[in-house]
Amino acid sequence: MGCELTKLASSELNNDPLNRPPPPSDPRSPLSAKQQYCMLASWKGIFRQIEKTGIILFIKLFEENAELLDLFEQFREKTHLDLSTSAELAEHATKVMHTLDEGIKSTGNIDAFFAYVRHVGATHHQVPGFKAENFWKIEQPFLEAAKTTLGDRYTPNIENIYKITIRFILENLVIGYEESTAKQNGNQSQS
Repeated sequence: MGCELTKLASSELNNDPLNRPPPPSDPRSPLSAKQQYCMLASWKGIFRQIEKTGIILFIKLFEENAELLDLFEQFREKTHLDLSTSAELAEHATKVMHTLDEGIKSTGNIDAFFAYVRHVGATHHQVPGFKAENFWKIEQPFLEAAKTTLGDRYTPNIENIYKITIRFILENLVIGYEESTAKQNGNQSQS
């Protein structure tokens, strides 16, 4: 009888998705399955403070790249203090953070990740004066905002995983933007 209970318990344990090892990662992903798991677990801490983290990201972005303020009419004349309390900045920052959230959460399904992130990259053609290289300017402010939000949970391992993840997202935003540029140029030359 004891053996049957042990078998039953071990079979239930194996069917419990929380106790199973993570599935192997897609070779197109720069993250191992373990890194992906750590990223998603850590990201929960940021997601709980998504608006605050987004505001930190954008304030750091504008401090380091003042010329980007020209892309945002509503923020051009605002001081640092105005920006930190701006409802418009909070709204935009939260929207960007939700986009990053969607990208991060879809790293387990690379086809969905590519489709989503590249589509978002392509939509930036709607922003007058936007250039693909602007995406890369988010990397350091994102990492600093994550570090600020996570505090001592931002270990060297988590920092490395965040660097890999944000670079993967930014790289694919750029690809989406550039593919869209190529399509637009192709459509214009056919007219």
